[in-house]
Amino acid sequence: MLERIRAFFSARGVLEVETPALSRAATTDPALASFATRYTGPLFPQGRTLYLHTSPEFPMKRLLAAGAGSIYQICKVFRDGEAGRLHNPEFTMVEWYRVGSDHHALMDETLALVTQALDGKRTLAPPEKLTFREAFERHAGLDPHRADAQALATVIKRHGIETGSDPAREPVDVLRDLLLTHVVESQLGRGRLTALYDYPASQAALARLRAGDPPVAERFEIYLDGIELANGFHELGHAAEQRARFERDVAQRKEQGLPAVPMDEHLLAALETGLPDCAGVALGFDRLVKLAAGAKSIQDVLAFPIERA
Repeated sequence: MLERIRAFFSARGVLEVETPALSRAATTDPALASFATRYTGPLFPQGRTLYLHTSPEFPMKRLLAAGAGSIYQICKVFRDGEAGRLHNPEFTMVEWYRVGSDHHALMDETLALVTQALDGKRTLAPPEKLTFREAFERHAGLDPHRADAQALATVIKRHGIETGSDPAREPVDVLRDLLLTHVVESQLGRGRLTALYDYPASQAALARLRAGDPPVAERFEIYLDGIELANGFHELGHAAEQRARFERDVAQRKEQGLPAVPMDEHLLAALETGLPDCAGVALGFDRLVKLAAGAKSIQDVLAFPIERA
């Protein structure tokens, strides 16, 4: 499968690159936890904290800003606090960026790559594409962009999802995510690849926003058998907006009592010089192998999951 993926990119003229696994910065995303380690040596005799990357995204964007063109990378990434049927603290990610593409073009390319990687392993119907709104209306019976906390809470209760408190008191984003993970996702990718796109603006992450009523994030995810395989964006290239999003992340981490982490100033400096118009996506390779093999857990397709590492 790795050979097929490399052949896919080679045929399309996408350059394979390597970037460091260790960085002076960490992910600010409150939903992710970075592993921290300590370097002591000639450069920093007093020692310096370094973080294992949760994704190669930031240094790859620095390469894009330096004129590397369309690039991809297959690498190990690390996320603390994750383990289970679909998670391991160390896992393999395929990440790539297409200069001159938007999220729709990259969505099509991601579907093509997964189809090629699975060739002969799974028989699938043609892929489908659903907006975030269409998926929620079909599988949860409401418009996720218009529904307030009370409407979302009603559907959560109807599906018997335990929240431990009155869900109507929770933020709308929390309730939307709860319905996505507990109700909608399980229905996606049944017998075919499903691309979900046009996420709420509040869930833009590192994607551009498209004006409208309501505005939406130019973001997509790919599903198969109810499992998220890939997450892609029409990449945000505005340095000031990126800094503002990092700062919001930092504030949320503080509110949630999470460790403070440094923002990636190297990335912000690269964005100041100019990121070319591009789209990028990260794909979980171990999940793809699990689905190809018909395994129950990614632990079954890893040579040494964390308990045996």
